Amino acid sequence: MTFRDGTLVDWHAWGEEPFARADREKTPILCSLTAPWCDWCHRMDEEVYSDPKLAANIGESFIPVRVNVDEHPRVRERYNMGGFPTTVFLTPDGEVLSGATYLGRDGFRQVLDSVRESWDAKGGAAGRVPRSLSDDDRPAGEVTAAIEAHMVEQVAASFDDEFGGWGTGAKFPLPRTVSFALKRDRERATRTLEAIRTHLLDTYDGGFYRFAETRSWGEPHREKLVDENAALVSTFAHGYLYTGEEAYLQSAERTVDYLTTTAWAGEAFAGSQAASDYYTLEPTERENAEPPHVDETVFADRNGMAAEALFEIAALTDDDSPARYAERALDHVLETLVDDGHVSHFADDASETGLLADHARLLAGLTTAAQVTGPDGWLEPARAIADDAIDRLKTADGSFRDGDPTGAGLLGRPLYPLETNAEFADALLDLWGLTGDDRYMTAATDAIAAFAGAYERMGVEVAQYATAAARAHYDPVVVRTPPAGSDLHRAALRIADHEKVVVPEDRETAVVVRSGETSAPAEAPDELLDRAASGPAP
Repeated sequence: MTFRDGTLVDWHAWGEEPFARADREKTPILCSLTAPWCDWCHRMDEEVYSDPKLAANIGESFIPVRVNVDEHPRVRERYNMGGFPTTVFLTPDGEVLSGATYLGRDGFRQVLDSVRESWDAKGGAAGRVPRSLSDDDRPAGEVTAAIEAHMVEQVAASFDDEFGGWGTGAKFPLPRTVSFALKRDRERATRTLEAIRTHLLDTYDGGFYRFAETRSWGEPHREKLVDENAALVSTFAHGYLYTGEEAYLQSAERTVDYLTTTAWAGEAFAGSQAASDYYTLEPTERENAEPPHVDETVFADRNGMAAEALFEIAALTDDDSPARYAERALDHVLETLVDDGHVSHFADDASETGLLADHARLLAGLTTAAQVTGPDGWLEPARAIADDAIDRLKTADGSFRDGDPTGAGLLGRPLYPLETNAEFADALLDLWGLTGDDRYMTAATDAIAAFAGAYERMGVEVAQYATAAARAHYDPVVVRTPPAGSDLHRAALRIADHEKVVVPEDRETAVVVRSGETSAPAEAPDELLDRAASGPAP
């Protein structure tokens, strides 16, 4: 199948057919990785792929394949050259010949000639398999307190004392790193929250931009992705939970407004909103301008994250409307994308199924729903989704593959993503707290242990791994309360520890379980807060 998307190139859709044709014709593949939110992707389409001579050159010398990376995350993880657009040249076996991000006409022409010369000289022997796919060994180790301690050191060592955030180049908000630091290094966390809301929050239309180009948080890239906005809602909610700072709650609520209006696709949350010069206009000018395009595709993973975030906001306020949107989104995803625990990435015949990221993030949304609104209707699908991933994706060393190792190109070679393993382990720990089923604790601990031998090489970008490791080592704090909506339940949700698990159940008092020790029963919210503050600490 070929198609045109406004360019002059006859693109093939990702799949077995273009690779089979490339093999028959002994021709390399030009694979264009794009995203609907990517401004530079659109620019490259206009400047390069709409040039008649270049389009003709592509058609004569290559098999052109176009990939929407939001729809094909496993292709993205194997072939991304460092950003989007990515142009990657492949052998018929899917090995990499060369690749780059954005290219103008002249640069693109030079790359075409270079790849063609290399192919004519060496053929498929010029291809290579990325290191992440060729190295199948994970450095296993013991899950100890040293993992958390190392990450605390990294948070301090990599912090930008002048501008906030981490690193000295482009600034990404790193919401999970901020959440890790809020519990362990609050000053650096709050300084970063201030930088994020000052420089990346769209105060007119709501929502956060993706990242800033400069160390000082300047030159923001103004695309808005639902998953990243959801993660920031969670992080600002955590900031409010620890500090009581109203500005953090207001930033989260402003973003919830964005998610439930602009990014709401009718029954669930959309995928993204494109970058545009629209965002550089003054508010009065925006009123008469056309807002950027919203991709209304409903993705399982992004809806899981959005639901988790909105339930967390509802837990901290007396406003139930975020929870209602979260419930609608989860119900829609469960009805349309989940079959007996097996999750489709989105509603299309071409969609991949059973991706670890979809299972991890949807599970996190469901376990948060069970904590905030009660377990009825949420724990059964949560267990089914967790069990499906454990049964299919868990490997002998305890780590999880990113998906079933099948498909075109290098999709037959599995990846074992550290960050997604940490996300899934974290969600499994919540499910263990809610169910008491040791299968989930074992699976979570095994996944963390599979990478523990390399913890000293980990940087702040994977702070959630350290979060999951600390929770598995000490056991998550579990707060057992009367049913959802009771005073004790609401008080439990507002205990200043975003890593706790709240279990609403049929009981009259609340208890705090920490490191296997259960506190005395609490009959009133103040008593519960005292129990949480004075119980045995890890």
